[in-house]
Amino acid sequence: MYENQYGMNETSSLQNGYARQESYSQNSYGQNNYNQGGAYAGGGQNKKNKKKKGSLGSKILGITCAGILFGCVAGISMVVILRLFPAAQQTETATAESSAPIATVQEVNLEKQSAQQETVGAEAESSQPGQETAGAEAESSQSGQKLAVVTDVTNVVDSVMPSVVSIFGTYAVTENFWGYEFQQEEEGSGSGIIVGENDDELLIVTNNHVVADSTSLSVQFIDEEIYDATVKGTDSDADLAVITVSLSSLSDATKGAIRIATLGDSDTLKVGEPAIAIGNALGYGQSVTTGVISAVNREYTMDEYGNALYLIQTDAAINPGNSGGALLNMYGEVIGINSNKIASTTIEGMGYAIPISTAKPIMEKLMSKKTRVPVSEQNKGYLGISGINVTADVHEAYGLPIGVYLAQVFDNTAAQAAGMKKGDIIISFDGETVETMEELSELLDCTEAGTTVQIGVMAASRDGYEERIFAVTLGGRD
Repeated sequence: MYENQYGMNETSSLQNGYARQESYSQNSYGQNNYNQGGAYAGGGQNKKNKKKKGSLGSKILGITCAGILFGCVAGISMVVILRLFPAAQQTETATAESSAPIATVQEVNLEKQSAQQETVGAEAESSQPGQETAGAEAESSQSGQKLAVVTDVTNVVDSVMPSVVSIFGTYAVTENFWGYEFQQEEEGSGSGIIVGENDDELLIVTNNHVVADSTSLSVQFIDEEIYDATVKGTDSDADLAVITVSLSSLSDATKGAIRIATLGDSDTLKVGEPAIAIGNALGYGQSVTTGVISAVNREYTMDEYGNALYLIQTDAAINPGNSGGALLNMYGEVIGINSNKIASTTIEGMGYAIPISTAKPIMEKLMSKKTRVPVSEQNKGYLGISGINVTADVHEAYGLPIGVYLAQVFDNTAAQAAGMKKGDIIISFDGETVETMEELSELLDCTEAGTTVQIGVMAASRDGYEERIFAVTLGGRD
């Protein structure tokens, strides 16, 4: 005998080898039907069981009715609570969302993440070219910090590339072979930035070492057209030069394709902010590299004389041919003129640029100079002197004026005929300042024989040096 799930006692028929199956169902009128299968030893047991099962059906019906009544009361109570307390409705909504399928919750989270990323990387609108793509400084509402996201610089490049040019030149190079010196011509390349124009010329700034010792120069613009260029002025100490292309030589298509660059302010640069370099790397044509401002006011020694520049350091790749190209901020403004790179197998990512705030006054001075076109060797004017540079160190040590010290004035020459003497120091030529023999030679190379020029000198006197101006008619090659 055992007690079944309804609390009734039954005698197992398994001992007699019979299986017993019972089921209960409720008909459409709410009455309980009882089905049984198998063989039983006697009918008395069936009556007893039927009576007990019928009692159980009444209990089930009662329990069901009670459940329905409880559900109705609970539902009415919930409606009243939701109307009296709206906050409860929000809780219910949140509970329903939490029970949503996993896939739906994941999609919601992904949408929220995407929205947050778009907010952080939102592109700020600006009137400056290229700002909207490049990047994106979004101000945090909690800390006030600015988050810079640099993922795309195409708009910056598109706006500035028409301002950058490739420079190709032929250079006279002095070679030494077993103690014998001779000159030969070599080709080289660099970059430049269009910074202005006047009535006759397009003005391009570059590095002095890009144009130094050049016998011919040409410029390639964004439309890949190539035009002859002329050196307008140089500053070897600052490693800057300005070259020009005649506006009359440019086609209408080229004039429509090029653009004057926008100059920025390098004094406000901060270490870590993004930087973009554009230039004619290795002479292959214009290319773009990106990085950050690694350091500012980095002292860099230019030569064995100790001349130094204070430069911007960046890890944007600057290779041979990039010299004279543009270093840009994220607004498309020129913040530096790419100048040099330390080349070594142990050093990587150290490029340098001349700060644009340092370069501006020098550029303006060079742009205001008279453009001088080299003349042929047969027609070039000669002065007839040999000179030595009076450097800053010599000036400080001996008090000599900075310029070209006349070590010798040759007989029967233009200098002697004008009254110049050994020991005089040339400081100007045809209105332009002269500090080195190289500068004086460049000016003479662009002046024809027979031309009368004004040459300023500092002549020794009892009281030191006094300035004198000589009118010199240059002689010819013979």
